[in-house]
Amino acid sequence: MPRFVSVAADPGLLALPWHTPLAEWPQEHLVALPRGISRHVVRFIRLGGHVYALKESAERYVVRENRLLRDLERLDVPAVEAVGIVLDRTTAQGEPIDPILLTRHLSFSLPYRAVFSRTLRPDTVVRLVDALAALLVRLHLAGFFWGDCSLSNTLFRRDAGAFAAYLVDAETGDLHDELSPGQRSYDLDLAHTNIFGELLDLQAGGFLAEEAELLELADTVVDRYQKLWAELTEPEEFDTGEMYRLEQRINRLNDLGFDVAELDIHTDFDGRHIRIQPKVVDAGHHSRRLLRLTGLDVEENQARRLLNDLDAFRAATEQQNEDEEIVAHQWLTDVFEPVVRAVPADLRGKLEPAEMFHEVLEHRWYLSENAGREVPLVEAARSYVDDVLRTRPDERERLPSAEDLSALSELEP
Repeated sequence: MPRFVSVAADPGLLALPWHTPLAEWPQEHLVALPRGISRHVVRFIRLGGHVYALKESAERYVVRENRLLRDLERLDVPAVEAVGIVLDRTTAQGEPIDPILLTRHLSFSLPYRAVFSRTLRPDTVVRLVDALAALLVRLHLAGFFWGDCSLSNTLFRRDAGAFAAYLVDAETGDLHDELSPGQRSYDLDLAHTNIFGELLDLQAGGFLAEEAELLELADTVVDRYQKLWAELTEPEEFDTGEMYRLEQRINRLNDLGFDVAELDIHTDFDGRHIRIQPKVVDAGHHSRRLLRLTGLDVEENQARRLLNDLDAFRAATEQQNEDEEIVAHQWLTDVFEPVVRAVPADLRGKLEPAEMFHEVLEHRWYLSENAGREVPLVEAARSYVDDVLRTRPDERERLPSAEDLSALSELEP
């Protein structure tokens, strides 16, 4: 009998064919979802209304990865959620089979090759690589050395026109109190090499335009990482008469989605020059503010967009001097929720509510431009549903068409 460790109490797990190698599991137990390149066998199952990813590997790897993923969850770093591991597996004849790591499938997420089922445009690749660079910075700030940073080891969720990246494979990682410059440089160099190779595969498979400058696209991860790391960690010096620069630095960090929990401030011997350096930088500035005000738990760029709309609502209703939480509750009930309710129930799995709201705002802007008047938001929402959303694939757990699967499988080992 297999041994379950830290697995969610779901009796359906007991009925699964644990005595069969994962590659041979019958289709009746599986969910067809797009998956990235993996050196191990990976399959998806649905139990109790949840979808889980199963990865079969050697015991030392699944035990270690399960621990690392739980550590990353504790550190609030974007990564898939470890559910548990299944050990002591054997065939019906008593032959040992590798253990399995179970992780919860990240709803509305896609591997990079499934973001578009056809040609991946260069500007979309830039947004994917940009999100991956931001994820790598988050990991390094937390002291996590990835050891195999790549697009294939990442899942992406739409985030108000951009993407949010989540680590999906921690097998080669390691957690430290703080990373050395050499460790960070190694991770970044490996990310550059892996991304360039993945872009070559995309281009060879017809998923990326022939004229795309692949090396320049791969260079984006290095440039974005270095700029973001510098903004978050490098010291800055200025005169005492330039104290506004302190507020500017904090505002720039907030604009990047980070909170400054602590500043290290030093003055020179004559007290005329000040040197500051962020010591503790917490990600999720806008998402935490939105969660506090409305209870909505969304991605960072989505939160920024929703907060901007909240601020516009506050100004339009002349409530600048009203308590922020009162205005936020009114915006939630009078603006956000009516838009969500305008989407028919059978279409609500297409996108996350916050992403839909963002796209409705974009759609409303175009409608208003064409009509020469301010189109009401609910009217824009109904138009968006009929003209845009109905043609979109579901992204909660996107089931690709047979044609999509055939095209994607050409790039899988």
